[in-house]
Amino acid sequence: MLRSLELPGADLRFDSAWLPRPEADAVFEALHAGLAWETHRIHLFGRQVDSPRRSVWVGDPDAHYRYSGAGFAPRPWTPVLRALGDRLETAIGTRFNSVLANLYRDGRDGMGWHSDDEPELGTQPVIASVSLGAPRRFVLKARVGDERLALELPPGSLLVMGGDTQRHYRHALPKTARPVGPRINLTYRWVAGRG
Repeated sequence: MLRSLELPGADLRFDSAWLPRPEADAVFEALHAGLAWETHRIHLFGRQVDSPRRSVWVGDPDAHYRYSGAGFAPRPWTPVLRALGDRLETAIGTRFNSVLANLYRDGRDGMGWHSDDEPELGTQPVIASVSLGAPRRFVLKARVGDERLALELPPGSLLVMGGDTQRHYRHALPKTARPVGPRINLTYRWVAGRG
């Protein structure tokens, strides 16, 4: 069951076991083997670099997305990703037309500090983040001030970020030197169609 997390200026809800573990493991295996994972090129510190993870952008035909200086046209929905999206829409009462699937192969893959605040997401985007595979540490920190929150995201967990979360906070999935297996993260969202 989703419960609210206390963080000033943020709207966060979390369920550590939204998907039962056997189902989470089955979805992980299906996506790990079945998605056409890519290494996206992103703009970082004035140059083009490989993203520190593998990704696939999936969604409705008009759900074009732009981040880190790169544009992405969606690949068609897979049955597994669409079914999960439908369940999320029912669970949290928000519509989604796209999902960014990220594969973190091991602890050397991560994601630096950022906010999901691109214009096509709107002023108060709802991001529904489903974690599969190895648990990883997820951190939020205030853009201004000292507020900070760290969470361990186990397989099958759901983190929903809404309201002004993206305006007030950045988040990251830090790299780690400890041995850790692969993880898939699915971030469902609504993007305004760009054609």
